[in-house]
Amino acid sequence: MLKRFLVAAAVVLTVGTPALAADSENLQTFRAVQKQVLQYPHFTIFDNVDVQVNNGTVTLLGKVTMPYKRDDIEKRVQKVAGVTAVDNRLAVLPVSQFDDQLRLGIAQAIYSNPAFRGMVSMVNPPIHVIVENGHVTLDGVVLNDVDRVIARSIAGNFPAFSINNELKTEAEVKRELEKL
Repeated sequence: MLKRFLVAAAVVLTVGTPALAADSENLQTFRAVQKQVLQYPHFTIFDNVDVQVNNGTVTLLGKVTMPYKRDDIEKRVQKVAGVTAVDNRLAVLPVSQFDDQLRLGIAQAIYSNPAFRGMVSMVNPPIHVIVENGHVTLDGVVLNDVDRVIARSIAGNFPAFSINNELKTEAEVKRELEKL
């Protein structure tokens, strides 16, 4: 079970990218870029980075909590073999005490729930909590639809303006990977 979660955590960045990573060279570059992002020591469950690769051009999409993360991730990606250009579209989330409290509260509630407790000790836990101006997005990978509903239900106990549940199941991620 832990191995499945590790695989799921490693593919969090793959969702939404199969069309652009279709050939083997793009896929190889994609995997190397993905590894650089996931191994970035300041990448947390409060950040979301999606990667698209097209003939050596890497597009970074998503949101990070600090400006230095945006810049550091771009620098790491530029060093990857096969990367010829980086289009950094990472947005920096606004500084907000309310957002910080919401992020922390939701993450603590999710990862203390028995369904997700085993994930908390993972290097890259698979559920990411993105909060922007009181609006919450749950992103990442869960085992099944029940876990997706549980995570959404937990987030619904907090005073967010909206909750967008973009969690994917392992089966959905597997289908996306098979398209590659």
